[in-house]
Amino acid sequence: MKVKSDEEILAVCRAVGDKMGVKTVEVQFKQGKNPSLTVFIDKEGGVDLDCCEAYHNAIDAPLDQLDPTFGMPYTLNVSSLGIDRPFKTEEDFISHIGKRIEVKLANSVKGKKFYDGILTSYDGKNASVKVNDKFTFTVDMKNVVKMNEYIDFE
Repeated sequence: MKVKSDEEILAVCRAVGDKMGVKTVEVQFKQGKNPSLTVFIDKEGGVDLDCCEAYHNAIDAPLDQLDPTFGMPYTLNVSSLGIDRPFKTEEDFISHIGKRIEVKLANSVKGKKFYDGILTSYDGKNASVKVNDKFTFTVDMKNVVKMNEYIDFE
């Protein structure tokens, strides 16, 4: 199925989201027997079911006008980012400087491939993580398998 670009879809969704105080972060189109377009959103204070429903209703008509699938049917989904969403954009990394994160590495640092600590810097090529008062490491982003916000289950 032919689909318009993520950038075109994002532009339409962001225009609507900006008016609602909702940040449109990402879109994913899944092909197959039941094609679907999922729009991931975020907002200050978090996203709840009412927010997803209101956003879904608001983007429905503009997306119909854009016609992202050139007339072919698809299911529209709206979702929060999820608690363990990996950082993908430069903004994701920069907005988490000074915050506790989890990082999974392809190649070990000091014998370990998984750390949690404070993201102290990010420059697009490298990130520094302060694990404790005695150990901070800098890692090439090519060695990062996944970095996300720290999940505290307590």
